[in-house]
Amino acid sequence: MARQARALATRQTVLRAAAEVFDERGYAGATMAEILDRAGVTKGALYFHFPSKEELALAVIEGQGAWLATRQPTSDSPMQTVIDLGHAFAHSLLDDPLLRASIRLTIEHGTFTQPQIGAYQGWTDAARELLERARDAGELRPGVRPAAAAGVITGAVTGIQLSSQVLTDRKDLLRRMADLWTLLLPGLVEPRTLARLNTFELDQDQDRDRDRDRDRDRVTPQIR
Repeated sequence: MARQARALATRQTVLRAAAEVFDERGYAGATMAEILDRAGVTKGALYFHFPSKEELALAVIEGQGAWLATRQPTSDSPMQTVIDLGHAFAHSLLDDPLLRASIRLTIEHGTFTQPQIGAYQGWTDAARELLERARDAGELRPGVRPAAAAGVITGAVTGIQLSSQVLTDRKDLLRRMADLWTLLLPGLVEPRTLARLNTFELDQDQDRDRDRDRDRDRVTPQIR
């Protein structure tokens, strides 16, 4: 049992180190030597768990499925759960190198022997299932097809996170996610549902900055 626990810990250490390197350098730029150095394990331990760089990258990509599997409904409203899932994803991209690397590797799928579409399909399936529940709950506009909407949403989220990474190193990702929902939802959901949805989520630091700016505006005379 102790040996099994050590092996699992070693595997996780290697995965975390690999994620950091893949996140920083991409698949082509990452080397097993650098991952080995970052992980601080023996060469034998590394290759015991992951015989090649591609197998290690595929294990990192699988982290997306593990992340999705931990998500629980956040609301009685399926549509609110879709929105909250998007916000949770954005927060995790800022904080979790394993998820960031997984997303980068998924985008670089053409570098692998076999294209990796499972991660994309997993996100689309999760969104479709929630949208089907939203349809059954009467939250969607007539004529909105959950499968089509799921494809649009997952494609849009992929695009905004990539744009945010390129333009601001994801500093504006939370804002972009809120803008996405503000623009998409009127075409997807019934007006009475739209009025109940919370589409904007700020992290705590942004909340404090917003409150501080608001308080300063209250006490600072306006110079004209």
